[in-house]
Amino acid sequence: MFIIIVGIVVIVLASAISKVESPFRSYTGTVRVIGVLIIVIGLLFSSIKQIEPGDVGVQKLFGKVNANILESGLNLINPLVEVVTFDVRTQNYTMSAVHDEGDKVGDDAIRVLSADGLEVIIDLTVLYKVLPKQAPRILSEIGTDYRNTIVRPICRTKIRDNAVYYDAVALYSSKRDEFQARIFKTIEGDFNSRGLLLEQLLVRNITLPASVKASIESKINAEQDAQKMTFVLQKEKQEAERKRVEAQGIADYQQILSTGLSDKQLQYEMIKAIATSPNAKLIILDTKKSLPIMVDGK
Repeated sequence: MFIIIVGIVVIVLASAISKVESPFRSYTGTVRVIGVLIIVIGLLFSSIKQIEPGDVGVQKLFGKVNANILESGLNLINPLVEVVTFDVRTQNYTMSAVHDEGDKVGDDAIRVLSADGLEVIIDLTVLYKVLPKQAPRILSEIGTDYRNTIVRPICRTKIRDNAVYYDAVALYSSKRDEFQARIFKTIEGDFNSRGLLLEQLLVRNITLPASVKASIESKINAEQDAQKMTFVLQKEKQEAERKRVEAQGIADYQQILSTGLSDKQLQYEMIKAIATSPNAKLIILDTKKSLPIMVDGK
């Protein structure tokens, strides 16, 4: 558009020169031709619009939005049209309590009240993108700042609305995935109705009140102590069982010895042991006691 204006100025200047006596009056025709060429070049440049990959263009002429979008690449357009580009790639919006981690500086986490009346702090990242065909409608109804107009307020509101159905501890542990799926479903519908596609919700962190966190830690420690004591008792029980089996084995062995060996058998074993000894022995049997009397023959 700037080039076209320059060309018009050149033509007007040529017309002005032609009406006055000037040494440049003879060049008036040439100046007009140059002005026309500048305008033509300006029209050519203004009629071609390049859209970068991952973007779409929306045409706006005198406040009226054209429903036809411009795809990435070179597009031939009306030179008077203003083209507004929209990023249709996946975008993210983070709300975090950590300084400089979210899209807004400072603590931007979402503070909600749980079903048991406790304040829970939630860090959230939203993955979404603009539906290309809906870009003209977004420009007409919302504008280009849809992040702060739609994404941020809807996410914060829906999270607060759904957190009241869960206790604080449940949000932190057992119901976390269920809560995430629930808010995804509710936010997805609102995004779709406004031309945005919700791809994923990431509940990055849930911070409980200090008192609740201390109670959970005490409970975990108590459970760990109970599990440790159970292990110790089981180990002691196994050791007692081992000792009982060992004692029973000794008792059985002694019972076998006391009942299974006769005097004759004992006498035989003793004679056998003496007979195999390398030392000479004189064995005299005591018939009354049925036991041998050993006399050293050395």
